[in-house]
Amino acid sequence: MVKLNKIYTRTGDGGETGLVDGSRAPKHAPRIAAMGDVDEANSAIGIALIHLPPESEAAAMLGRIQNEMFDLGADLATPGEDFVPNPMTLRIVAAQIDRLEREIDAMNMTLSPLTSFILPGGMPASAHLHLARATVRRAERQAVAARDDGTALNPLALTYLNRLSDHLFTLCRLINAAGAGDVLWRPGATRGD
Repeated sequence: MVKLNKIYTRTGDGGETGLVDGSRAPKHAPRIAAMGDVDEANSAIGIALIHLPPESEAAAMLGRIQNEMFDLGADLATPGEDFVPNPMTLRIVAAQIDRLEREIDAMNMTLSPLTSFILPGGMPASAHLHLARATVRRAERQAVAARDDGTALNPLALTYLNRLSDHLFTLCRLINAAGAGDVLWRPGATRGD
């Protein structure tokens, strides 16, 4: 259980932040940027949720995802090369990715095939989820940059980020009237204007 008695610590005033093991990292490091992007995406999901019926399946999926995004942030903030979760270390696990894939497949079965790329928009919840999706993609790029710079990251955390953006995209389509409300890209439509 997390217990916060004080919100500010002053330990980050010099441009570094603490990791789970007590070590410090520059706030501009790709690992820290990925953690911030995950937090930003989670915030966009929170805004999307206010536009959905609380008892809907979409809201239930997003509630699970929001909780997992905190797990993901903790995973990214945990240095080391042991990616097995334990009572003191949160790690993304295959079962979380498997559930995302099952949900994507179930949603996709109800949608018409894509005939064009989709512009972000449509219903308010969908528009906010498109923003969350794009932010998750940025988090994935930052996490890959951290890994490529030699930072040990849980490979399942990277997979989760990739699958999460797919899930959010599919959920956007589902929310937009099962695909009928998608805002389609019209290539070159304004060239004559």
